[in-house]
Amino acid sequence: MRKSLLALLLLASTGLVQAQVQLREGHPERYTVVAGDTLWDISGKFLSEPWKWREIWRANPQIHDPDLIYPGDSLALVYIDGQPRIVLNRGESRGTIKLSPSVRSTPMVEAIPSIPLGAINAFLLSNRIVDDPAQFNEAPYIVAGNAERVLSGVGDRIYARGTVDPAHPVYGIFRQGKTYTDPVTQEVLGINADDIGGGEIIATEGDISTLMLRRSNQEVRLGDRLFVSEERAINSSFLPSAPKTNIDGLILDVPRGVTQIGVFDVVTLDKGKRDGLEEGNVLAIFKTGEMVRDRITGEQVKVPDERSGLLMIFRTYDKLSYGLVLHANRSLAIMDKVRNP
Repeated sequence: MRKSLLALLLLASTGLVQAQVQLREGHPERYTVVAGDTLWDISGKFLSEPWKWREIWRANPQIHDPDLIYPGDSLALVYIDGQPRIVLNRGESRGTIKLSPSVRSTPMVEAIPSIPLGAINAFLLSNRIVDDPAQFNEAPYIVAGNAERVLSGVGDRIYARGTVDPAHPVYGIFRQGKTYTDPVTQEVLGINADDIGGGEIIATEGDISTLMLRRSNQEVRLGDRLFVSEERAINSSFLPSAPKTNIDGLILDVPRGVTQIGVFDVVTLDKGKRDGLEEGNVLAIFKTGEMVRDRITGEQVKVPDERSGLLMIFRTYDKLSYGLVLHANRSLAIMDKVRNP
């Protein structure tokens, strides 16, 4: 009787694990990574819910960069204590790792990214959110162009007024974009800083600095602001995961200016670090239900929200974050909801 009870408990436990991590029907037992793969694509080959990859990934500490996956690596599905796990065998193309006094360097750029980098490169490298509006008002600004020009381009001298840091001769030039506010509380969540270009300070006299404009995406105007480049690592190899906290947010904006949102579009969300969001978190997108007229009673009623897609967070700020739409089964729009998957 005791053995039967123990067997039932073990079966129940195993069933619970399988219910939590559901393998995709027709999943491979082994997969060799190729150039162009993303971690999200690979997760989808094995799992019905790709954001649960962290729950089956078994990093091998004996392998160099155990959390990174490279083209040529072989991934095998195994069962450990009755639970599915993905184990990594380092591809031969990367060579055998031997213990020795020498230093071995492996460029992280070779590792496969979590999501398509081409869709988010501009946001990883230049786009930024300014959390506090006062930061914009206090930042140095372009006061004049060379020969009294109003617009300036690469190679031009420009003049900025304000306090600059002598330890940082290179500054990014940004233009104030949209100010994001909470639709309910009206709290200011942050300002989108549009990347205009970059310049190098070549002289300073009082509160006026002379810059040589080294880079520009568009013509620099009077009033554009100077900010030191953000000191943060560019992370492109985060693991897909569900948020650790309950998220109930909204899509506030599409930075590239479209109204209809589809796969591989970048969106701005009204939730950030303070809400528990982390880079790599996956959120479900819900199409906001429309208001329709009940022809029987004449009342206006709201159709229920419908789950319509998935996105992954790839950059977080205090109150806002950027996400990339990875799946959509219908056209999405600003003010659609995002929740835990």
